[in-house]
Amino acid sequence: MIPRETIDRIYATAKIEDVIGDYMSLRRRGANLWGNCPFHDEKTPSFSVSPAKGIYKCFGCGKAGNAINFVMEYEQCSYTDALRQVAKKYHIEIKEKEMTDEEKQLENERESLFKVNEWAKQWFQDQLFNTEEGQNIGLKYFIERGLREDIIRRFQLGYSPYKSSLYDAAKKAGYQDEFLEKTGLCGVSEQGDRHYDRFRDRVIFPFFTISGKVVAFAGRILKKKENVGKYVNSPDSAIFSKQNELYGLFQAKQEIAKQQMCYLVEGQMDVISMVQAGIENVVSSGGTSLTHRQVLLLHRLTDNVTILYDGDAAGIHAALRGIDMMLEEGINIKVVLLPDGEDPDSFSRKMNAADFRQYLQNNNQDFIRFKTNLLLKDAGNDPIKRSNVIRDIVQSIAVIPDIITRQVYIKDCAGLLSIKEDVLTKSVIGYRKQKYSKHSDNQPSAIAAISEETPDREQPDNLPTYEPTNLQTYKPTNLQTNLDKNVCNLLKVFIKYGERPLFGTTVGKYIIDELAANDITFENPLYEKILQEYKAHLNDAGFTSETFFKFHPDSDISSFAIEMISEKYELSTIFSKQNVSENLKKDVKLPTDADRLPELVPQLIYELQLTIVRERQTYIKYALQHAQENHNEQELMQLLKEDMELKNIEKQLCKLLGNRIK
Repeated sequence: MIPRETIDRIYATAKIEDVIGDYMSLRRRGANLWGNCPFHDEKTPSFSVSPAKGIYKCFGCGKAGNAINFVMEYEQCSYTDALRQVAKKYHIEIKEKEMTDEEKQLENERESLFKVNEWAKQWFQDQLFNTEEGQNIGLKYFIERGLREDIIRRFQLGYSPYKSSLYDAAKKAGYQDEFLEKTGLCGVSEQGDRHYDRFRDRVIFPFFTISGKVVAFAGRILKKKENVGKYVNSPDSAIFSKQNELYGLFQAKQEIAKQQMCYLVEGQMDVISMVQAGIENVVSSGGTSLTHRQVLLLHRLTDNVTILYDGDAAGIHAALRGIDMMLEEGINIKVVLLPDGEDPDSFSRKMNAADFRQYLQNNNQDFIRFKTNLLLKDAGNDPIKRSNVIRDIVQSIAVIPDIITRQVYIKDCAGLLSIKEDVLTKSVIGYRKQKYSKHSDNQPSAIAAISEETPDREQPDNLPTYEPTNLQTYKPTNLQTNLDKNVCNLLKVFIKYGERPLFGTTVGKYIIDELAANDITFENPLYEKILQEYKAHLNDAGFTSETFFKFHPDSDISSFAIEMISEKYELSTIFSKQNVSENLKKDVKLPTDADRLPELVPQLIYELQLTIVRERQTYIKYALQHAQENHNEQELMQLLKEDMELKNIEKQLCKLLGNRIK
């Protein structure tokens, strides 16, 4: 573990222009430096580096951060690895924090396993390229599969001879039996009198972590044998779990981040063949069903995934299994099914790179259309099966965290299934209410936890609760946009001035207390994390909110903070009541945010409350129309009562805000 004081020294020493300058060309323009963004394709430089503030921001794709964030994003490595890399550049010695004996033992074991795997990878490569057996069997196999030598070397493929020779070579190199067995490179006979090579007589596919460490191997047999599986994989160990890794991620990470899209395939050869065809943003689940950990790895790099699976029944169902898991994480999914009998490996070798790319573009389907059409085809005219299809589709839509995306899918699905939109809306709300109750630890993120779809949430005392009906005519307004704007304005002040005194407390504490008093919470986990981090570190010696968040070890927090402090406008000018003529503005210094915190902070909280109230009023407008059309007198009276109460609340908030709200 890197001590806090060492981390602080790294941040203090590192010059952001020097760190980023190692990766790309920068040209000075005024106080800042500019270059073409490395995270998306562009011809006109929109990537700005501010040496004075120690931050970067791309005005094209929106990425922002500090020197450590940049290394993490560019290298797709962990926070600790990025710190070590920058420390090495400035010759800063990192002395790890003293660990317990148990921690030392575990760390030593992990390092030993990594070292054994790295040695084995090189040994397998040497066998493939520099031995007669490797060339005649292993290398010949790869070439017959159509692989070029540069691709074989890029994925560091290898060969394990028929004769058990890795064990002897490893012992000669000084590696212990314990680690050869724990990595799964070698096994022990039933009699316990000898070791054997697990991967003998197979071609080898190394698995790498996202930072490039070898964690495991997959070995493919070349001669069909009875009761022998085609592939043998390394067993789970202290450094490897098949459920936690994606094959090809190390090679694909930069292209995925740049393209902001990833292809997901089944097998190792699928990945390698697609890379050879010129499509480099591709990974494999390793031949297993997609796991939650793999989904999180993907989501770290991109919000967009195209699943590319075999066109047979097994491939189709494999595609379906992972969809809901990715949807729940907010990933946008498309699906490409290849012709029956083809897989990405075989199909890519039948076409040139341009035609293959064109095929993928022309044949991708949005998940809802793919899944709906597929299930409807199986259901035929059977009403029971069709109702099951509707339930299945509803469950997929319901896990999507973004309300607007859900609404779009509901509308699309209603047309495909020939069912009323309000029926689907009711089903989606019911499923979400059941799955994401207020006591659930797995509630999906959104902008704020105030929505027409969360009637079971405890409302503020002055806002009546109401179970909304489902309306064909109701369409969400700009709730998400307005709330996001209000919340970000509030968090901008929170981050920039959090430690400043205000009303006998601090700006940050006042905002947190006011949000709690009005029962306003954020579903977005990042926003909640920022509030919790502030409360945890407010009393730290020398705490300064802007510096704390700008250089926070969590890259999501630091990137968001930098985005907030890099905004050029002053919030106070938005709400200013001064009528300063254009001729006098040059001679009048308008107050800044910092000057007007006692007025500005309550103002922003009132703005947020008013947005919530007005969105509710918009909903009630449609609900009243619906109740009238259905002659529902009880519901009509309930809605009218709520509408009057909300108008009173709106009037009070507008009075508090003066003439700023029209």
